[in-house]
Amino acid sequence: MDHVARIQAEWRAERPDVDTAPQGVIGRLHRIANHLTAELTVLYAEYGLSEGEFDVLAALRRAGAPYERAPGELALHTMVTTGAVTKRVDRLLDAGLVERRRSTADGRGRVIRLTPAGRRLIDKAFTAHMANEQRLLGVLTPAETAQLEILLTAWLTRIETSSAG
Repeated sequence: MDHVARIQAEWRAERPDVDTAPQGVIGRLHRIANHLTAELTVLYAEYGLSEGEFDVLAALRRAGAPYERAPGELALHTMVTTGAVTKRVDRLLDAGLVERRRSTADGRGRVIRLTPAGRRLIDKAFTAHMANEQRLLGVLTPAETAQLEILLTAWLTRIETSSAG
């Protein structure tokens, strides 16, 4: 019996009138998410990065050459506020991993661009990150991983679709 099952059993004993079945899924997802976050952030730290800084560098690298995005785009591609992006970018600027410059499309706007050092770092960190994620999924069979991805994709799509409307 795992931690969540014990909690459900205690609730069933105390409140048999309440269906605790959802707790079986949500509770386990919450515990898995906490475990995954801890495992992922350890790897980011090996590269001198926080989770948010890794996210910004990855968003810039995914943009393709010349590896730059406007701050608003970074917020969209990292799913955080522009204020949070600014703090992350400031730290990355200080580390020489990104640079801020005027946009060629709009002289008033600014863009954030990976420096060569930033590109080398995110390429190394991303390779290690993917190996780490593979390791974390290694406790599942390939068929289980594929099935889990299908289920999570369907669930997330429905949640995001219903909250967008």
